[in-house]
Amino acid sequence: MHEHLVEAPDGRVCVDINELLKRSARHLAAAPERELLWRVSDLKVRYGRKEVLAALSLGLPKGGVTAIIGPSGCGKSTFLYCLNRLSDSLEGCSVEGQILIGAQDIRCPSIDDIALRKRIGFIFQRPNPFPMSIRRNLELPLRAHGMRDPATIEQKIESCLRAVGLWAEVKDRMNHSALLLSGGQQQRLCIARALVLEPEALLMDEPCSALDPVATGVVEELVRSLRERLTIVMVTHNLNQAKRVGDEVALLWCREGCGYLVESGNVQNVFEAPRDELTKAYITGRIC
Repeated sequence: MHEHLVEAPDGRVCVDINELLKRSARHLAAAPERELLWRVSDLKVRYGRKEVLAALSLGLPKGGVTAIIGPSGCGKSTFLYCLNRLSDSLEGCSVEGQILIGAQDIRCPSIDDIALRKRIGFIFQRPNPFPMSIRRNLELPLRAHGMRDPATIEQKIESCLRAVGLWAEVKDRMNHSALLLSGGQQQRLCIARALVLEPEALLMDEPCSALDPVATGVVEELVRSLRERLTIVMVTHNLNQAKRVGDEVALLWCREGCGYLVESGNVQNVFEAPRDELTKAYITGRIC
């Protein structure tokens, strides 16, 4: 039996929370010497009375791509929502623990959540362009954050559309509805919309789950191109995608409806020489 699981007197197998705390502390202690953007300690998340994440501690490096993998229902998306406090908007969600960006705990009530989400952008599973023109999709967040000069706005819009490989495809129809774009184009537009605010990081919740293979390839290439200038944390069910785009990887698992961290580290190390038998079984397809 895994060291983080214990057998109860009635024969049920349960998560040993004390062991999870020890394991999470070891994950933080064993984190690489790369500078961390987030340092998450003893994170616990509940929806009402139901605990969905338990005793999760994890350091997320600054720069590059960290892939969050694991089966459905293990709390991957919930974890992502906590990293820029979008969890505040989830009905019945309560969060405990510490989430540091630098020396600042983002859970502190004095934190400006709007400024935080400008700094830490979020890309959802399904593209969610505003029901307005392509130009207005990018102009609106700039104006909302105080930019007024038309020339500067146009320059920012073009620069971000070029960064996501969309400028050549839409430059002649900037006043057309963004809803007329293909799914892959819409997702790239949403990424450009996040980029116009010059974020430090992007959180991506299965950004390719609603896309066809061709559009998925385009978005993956975009993620690879952005890794040099941004920190990206991406949830994915696709292990091959995690290997293709990830620099670091973290495996979450679920026991009796509660998610916990099993293992994290360099992508190559985790996939080729996993430390935990559960990780090995998952990445080889013996369990899912």
